[in-house]
Amino acid sequence: MQAVLPLIRQAADERRPLLAVLIDPGKLSLNRLRHLLQVAVQSPPDLFLVGGSTSGLNELQSVVAELRATLPHLPVAIFPGHETQVDPQADALLLLSLISGRNPELLIGKHVAAARSLRQSGLEILPTGYMLIESGKVTTVAYMSQTQPIPRDKSEVAASTALAAELLGMQLVYLEAGSGARWPVPPEMIHAVKMALRIPLIVGGGIDSPEKMALAMDAGADMVVVGNALEADPELLHRLKQCTLERMV
Repeated sequence: MQAVLPLIRQAADERRPLLAVLIDPGKLSLNRLRHLLQVAVQSPPDLFLVGGSTSGLNELQSVVAELRATLPHLPVAIFPGHETQVDPQADALLLLSLISGRNPELLIGKHVAAARSLRQSGLEILPTGYMLIESGKVTTVAYMSQTQPIPRDKSEVAASTALAAELLGMQLVYLEAGSGARWPVPPEMIHAVKMALRIPLIVGGGIDSPEKMALAMDAGADMVVVGNALEADPELLHRLKQCTLERMV
């Protein structure tokens, strides 16, 4: 089992942005998953995230097992869509609290339901302030969570919300435009949130090119998450990896 939070913290301290690949077990066929993983053998990301709003536990476990078999040296964190998505095969789990919304189930309710299984799992638990940002369309996560995203022109609201998460003891903040977002999180908002924080910042949603990823990283994202774009074009990972390597020079 690999420690994930120290990896993210060290990279943030070194100003070396990380690339994470998000795999939704409910979307990828086995053949598509194996194609993506073969590309990842050549251009490995820093971290895999696994999870989705409609994925079952068996599907999640199958994906984690494939990751372990193909890329055993890379860390895997669960990105849970609901409280049943707990798999001890993984290294860690992002314990997401949807702090941009006011749905009590997603602020604390689901966490209570999962608490005992999380403790027993042996996973590294990463308390994460999860924030939905307006992206030009109703995304799956906004629909499923029944919450409104933070408007994309309200950087000060996003920065204050993120700071509240840090003061409450959360270890990470995640700005999420949502799966299949029309627009990614604005660089101005990423920068404002980063300036308010002393903890690492993750950004995802709507990032479908090296250029968009570079904008997020240059604005202050410590880790950028790409999912949908790689489902459509696994070969894109080569160019994304090159983009991260250029920022290490």
